[in-house]
Amino acid sequence: MFIRANARQFGWRGNGSLAQKLIIDADPGIADALAILTAMADPSVELLAVTATGGAVSGAQATRNLHYIVDLIDPVRHPRIGQCSRPAAINDALPEITQAWKQLNGDKGLGTVDIKSADLHNRRESARLIVDIAREHPGEVCLLTLGPLSNLALAADLDPQLSETLHSVVALGGSVQAGGDVTASAEFNIWADVAAARTLCQLPMQKVLVPLDVSVSPKLSFEDVDVMCSFFHPSEVSDFATNLLEFAIRGHRRFTATEGIPLHGVAALAVAVRAEAFQLEGAVVDVETTGELTQGMTVVDRRPARSHRQNFSIVTSIDDVGTVDYFARAVRRICCSPTPPQ
Repeated sequence: MFIRANARQFGWRGNGSLAQKLIIDADPGIADALAILTAMADPSVELLAVTATGGAVSGAQATRNLHYIVDLIDPVRHPRIGQCSRPAAINDALPEITQAWKQLNGDKGLGTVDIKSADLHNRRESARLIVDIAREHPGEVCLLTLGPLSNLALAADLDPQLSETLHSVVALGGSVQAGGDVTASAEFNIWADVAAARTLCQLPMQKVLVPLDVSVSPKLSFEDVDVMCSFFHPSEVSDFATNLLEFAIRGHRRFTATEGIPLHGVAALAVAVRAEAFQLEGAVVDVETTGELTQGMTVVDRRPARSHRQNFSIVTSIDDVGTVDYFARAVRRICCSPTPPQ
């Protein structure tokens, strides 16, 4: 069944004046960084934490990237940062995938930005931080995962009541009909930790999947980037955003022969904070963990006889134009003003 999603149908509080409490779990990556910038600039989002996970970059590099972004924006409401020490999921054993990712994101994930950030003083592991924040705000926090699901699985082990204390999980990952991006059948975020992905499938809670089919659709064109950057007020933040956007547009033009930057993370964020209209379909979802050719494949069972066992809502479409505009409004807020977002 298709649902035109809004705040009430999706289970969010009906009072639009209340900010959505959010944790973003990520392994940035330019696409993830753009989503985090958007969330930090959106006044309807109360970003409680950003937690690092190992995926496209190592957990240590993800921690440094997140620390750099948060310190650069320096918002009034400073999110807590969760650290991770897991290795990257792509490495020398996958030279083609590694090289492709670096072409699109840079060696450390943030284009050519020279990442300078001190190590965290008050160290908190990402999974523990997710558990603690969910307990501090029971039933109010949405966890948005933009990378592999390792931290969510660890958090569920740490706290068997996590399904009750978290409001919901919105996961960027999987592929329903588009095929894979890391293998012919598997999308990277699921493939990178298939055991954790299966754990998410089994958690008895509200879960929304934003698959590759949908997240690849909203795109920034070369003209969008050119116009957007021309309005930026000179600052470290606008220089950072310009670097990310221009690096990504060049990388996609050279390496994928496309003229746009897919806003994967922003699409998932727009769903998590109901910023734009989208459609949902209930389904039974599982993950292949052992197949020689299909490991990491997202398996969707829509048979009517199994409808009572639906464990996911899958986003089947999103307002592409609205999602791009949502991103543009957020970036203007932090890059076209000499003061940080309030």
